[in-house]
Order: sequence, then C-alpha cells, then structure tokens
Amino acid sequence: MRIVVEQWERVLGYRDGRFVEVLEPGRHRRARRRQRFVRVAVRPRLLTVPGQEVLTADGLTVKVSLLATCRTSDPRRWHEAVEDADGFVYAALQVALREEVATRTLDELLTAREALPGALQAAAAQRAEAVGVTVEDVAVRDVMVPAELRRAAAGVATARAEGLAALERARSEVAATRALANAARMVAEQPGLLQLRTLQAVEAGGATVVLTTGPTGTDVGVPPVP
Repeated sequence: MRIVVEQWERVLGYRDGRFVEVLEPGRHRRARRRQRFVRVAVRPRLLTVPGQEVLTADGLTVKVSLLATCRTSDPRRWHEAVEDADGFVYAALQVALREEVATRTLDELLTAREALPGALQAAAAQRAEAVGVTVEDVAVRDVMVPAELRRAAAGVATARAEGLAALERARSEVAATRALANAARMVAEQPGLLQLRTLQAVEAGGATVVLTTGPTGTDVGVPPVP
C-alpha cells in the first residue's frame, strides 16, 4: 500500500500490535498485511483552560482562565503513554494553576500577573513531556475577581482619592495663610509698602481707591476695592 505523510504529521507503524517505525513526511510503500498505521498531528495546537475557581494565599476565591500552545514532540509516546494525552496536559495545567495561585495573595496576583504564565509553563512542562507533549507557551486570559471584592477595591480607591484631595486642600489653605501672614509682617515692618501698593492699583486702573485722613493729617491708602 502507498502511504503519503504530510509535513505536519507523523505516521506510526505497528505490526501484529507491536511498534515498528515512525514514517516521516513523504511517500512510503508498505505491505498492508498484519500492519496498522496511526497518524499523529505534530503541528502546534491551542489548548483552552476555561475559568478555574482557585484560592489565593489570603483565602480569596478568583477565577483564572488560560491559553496554552502545545505541540506533540514524541508521536509514539503521545499515542501510547495515556489514552488522552491532551486531556492529561489539560489536567496538568489545572493542577499547576492551583498550586501557583495558592502561593500568591490577590494583590500579588493582580500586580505581578506577567510572572504567572512562566511559572505555570515550567510547572506543567515536566508532566506534559511524560506524554510526548511540549508546552511552548502559556498565557493568562482572564483573572475574574468576585463583584464584592471589586466593590471593596473601588471603595478603597475612592477613599484614597478623597483623602489626597483633602490633604491638597489643607496644604493650599496653609500656604495661603502663610502668604497673608508674611504680607502682614512686611506691612507692619515697612508701612510705605501699603502706599506703594495703592499707587500700583491706581496706575493699573480698573479699581476704586479710597483715601482717608489719619490722625496726623496724612492720607492713608485703603486697599483697592475691585
């Protein structure tokens, strides 16, 4: 019989139930009698792990979903080691996810999210290799936090923003008070500054200046009225 093996697959040959050879891409001729051939795809494939409920180190429950890129590196082992090699890798990723998330708090999980895929890939790689699969890449698709935790986080952020706004207002008031105190001290030390300020207001125009006569008969400038 003629067997054509595509570039993206390998063909396992068995005679009387025993492994004989791996056929590489190309055209082959083999006897049909007492032989069986199994096609195994070796091109990369995407393995999706939907949202898994896992506990963080601080006892909070989150849902994490993954995307993993896998490839069959050993066709014979992939076919013979277990009944469902991809299912085995799926379970290995689930276990690795639970173990890794359990070592992190929720804040660590959210702030250092980029470190999780590498840890998951390293943890699942050895188990996957045992069934002839190479885990080439792992990506965290979603980290879903319960609604009550999202509301609590929003409340904390709002309180923090309000506190910063109040602190800024207090700083502004203190700065304004200090400026007024400095101005009063300068006027007390040098009374002529008030008259100079009055003349500046007259030259600038657009303001009303009221002059009154002091006890000594001199004119006293009153601060300009807008």
